[in-house]
Amino acid sequence: MTTVRREAFGRMPPEEGGGEVEKFVLQSDSVRVEILSFGCIITTLETKGRDGQFSDIVLGFDTLEGYTGKHPFFGTVVGRVANRIAKGKFSVDGKEYQLFINNGPNSLHGGAKGFDKVLWSAEVLPNGVRFFRLSPDGEEGYPGDLKVWVTYTLSGRELAINYQAQTSKTTPISLTNHSYFNLAGQGSRDVYDHEISIEADSYLPVDDTQIPTGEVAAVQGTGFDLRQPVELGKHLQKFHLDGFDHNFCLHQGQDRRLVARVFHPPTGRTMEVHTTQPGIQFYTGNFLDGSLKGKGGATYPKHSAFCLETQNWPDAVNKPNFPNALLHPGEEYNHTTWLVFNTA
Repeated sequence: MTTVRREAFGRMPPEEGGGEVEKFVLQSDSVRVEILSFGCIITTLETKGRDGQFSDIVLGFDTLEGYTGKHPFFGTVVGRVANRIAKGKFSVDGKEYQLFINNGPNSLHGGAKGFDKVLWSAEVLPNGVRFFRLSPDGEEGYPGDLKVWVTYTLSGRELAINYQAQTSKTTPISLTNHSYFNLAGQGSRDVYDHEISIEADSYLPVDDTQIPTGEVAAVQGTGFDLRQPVELGKHLQKFHLDGFDHNFCLHQGQDRRLVARVFHPPTGRTMEVHTTQPGIQFYTGNFLDGSLKGKGGATYPKHSAFCLETQNWPDAVNKPNFPNALLHPGEEYNHTTWLVFNTA
C-alpha cells in the first residue's frame, strides 16, 4: 500500500514568476520518496538497511533556495535532451538549430533553463504523482511545442519513473532523472565501498569535452568492463581512473531489462536499475568539490555519490550510427525506468 501526500514546499522568487512549489511524499512499507513540482526533483529517497532503519540515500538540499540556485542537477529531470550535444548544434530536415552553450563548447542537459529549472503542473495518482508541462516551440533553441509527462509511482520496493512526450515539429528528445546516490546515506564521504555492475558489452569513448568520438568500444579487457560486480574504489585504483562519466551501451529493445545493480556491503542496501532506454550514463560525482552545503549541513566532496542516468546516447542527434534521437509529430516518446531497492 502506497500513501501519497502533497504539501507546500516554498515559493518561486518573484523574478521567476512566483508560483507555489509543492512537495509530494510517496511512502510504502520499505521506501519513502519526496518529489517537487519544481524540476520534478527527487529531494529525499529513504530506504531500509539490513538493520531495518531508514536512511536518505540521495544528495540534495533542505530548502527550495538550494534547488533554485546553482547546483549539479541534484535529483532533477533533465531535458529536452539529457547529456551533451556537440557545440549545441544539430540539423533536422535540412535546418540547423543552435542551442545555448553551457558546458565548455557544448550544450548540456537542455541548456540555460532546462526542464530542471521550471515549475510543472501536478496531478496526484493513487500510488504516485504525474507532472506535466508544455515546452514551447523555440525553448532553449529546440523546435516544436513539446508536451511532456513525467510520472513517478511507488509500489513496495520499486520506484517507477515514466516519461512521455508528443511534439508538433520533429525534435531531439532524451529524458532522464539525475539523482545522486550514496547507499551509505547522503553526506557519507565517498562511494568507494559500493559494489557495482552494469550489463553492457560496450561503452562510448569521449573526447576532452566529454563528447563521444563516435566509436562504440568493447568493454572486454578494459576498466569499463563492469559486467561482474567490482568494488568501486579498488577498481578506480587498479585501472588508474579518475572516475566514470561515460555512456554504457545497453541491449536494444523496448522491453524492461535489468541494466545495473549496486550493493553496499556495510548496510546491506541494494539498488537495481531496470529500463527500456538504450543507454545508461554512469557518473561518479567527479565534479563535486565539497563547496555546496547540502541536507543537514552535509558537504559533498568528489566521489561522494554516483548517478545512473538511463537515456539515449549522448550527442545521438549528430551521430547517424547511434540510436535514433528524433521524435516526429504523431509519434509518442515513451520510456520507463524502475529503481528497485532491497537488502542483502
